[in-house]
Amino acid sequence: MSAEHPVILLVHGPNLNLLGERKPEVYGTTTLLDIEADVAAAAGARGAAVLCFQSNHEGALIDFLHENRKVADGIVINAGAYTHTSVALHDAIEAVNLPAVEVHISNTHAREGFRHVSMIAPVCLGQVTGLGRQGYTVATHLLLDHLGSPAANP
Repeated sequence: MSAEHPVILLVHGPNLNLLGERKPEVYGTTTLLDIEADVAAAAGARGAAVLCFQSNHEGALIDFLHENRKVADGIVINAGAYTHTSVALHDAIEAVNLPAVEVHISNTHAREGFRHVSMIAPVCLGQVTGLGRQGYTVATHLLLDHLGSPAANP
């Protein structure tokens, strides 16, 4: 691991495998593969690599973080509904001791009340919410800036 060639874990929680199909009026028509390509391009332009993972199972998300904690430099995470419920995911992010940026396609603060509270926010550098597909690129750049990775060449 080094700031010169960082590795980012791009982690997606439940139902995000259905992006492009599920509630397009809220989440748009962008697919998970589109988002992974966007993040890989943004990271690659700055000399970083991305390991992508999606699961509908809380334990699998935690296992992925644990298993990759020594090869990664940081995390971009959309925990889906686990954002609002998972103390275990909060504890896993804290335990792996990697800087993390939380991201959401929709503005969670403009939706149902239960979506206003993030269990993982206290262990993240920050939160990017409501910017749609572009939010992932913003989150990637925020994380890479934090890691001291050089900016992309114009």
